[in-house]
Amino acid sequence: MKASAVRGHLDGLLLSVLESGPLHGYAVITAVQERSNGVLELRKGTIYPALNKLERLGLLRSVWESEGERRRRCYELTDAGRRSLAEERSVWKEFTTAIGSVLDPASAPGPKPAT
Repeated sequence: MKASAVRGHLDGLLLSVLESGPLHGYAVITAVQERSNGVLELRKGTIYPALNKLERLGLLRSVWESEGERRRRCYELTDAGRRSLAEERSVWKEFTTAIGSVLDPASAPGPKPAT
């Protein structure tokens, strides 16, 4: 899938994988890839700036953790992040319903278009 397909939805993807608990950056990348059955392959150069932005916005908080000699930053949702995720999901459902209604009018809810 083209990277451009994720544009505009990256924040929601990141918030969603962090909903179940704190993860470090590489685990976030892996979680997105696993949840999408390998369709979405996000790069470090995309993820880390987005995580930093979400932290600056107060949607995430992070702490440095050490594992052996390796230090890595772990990210987790804030209350504001949980509210933002709920809004992202609502917007996503509305968006996919609208697009689905145009691309496949036969399966759209409501009255069927005249043929």
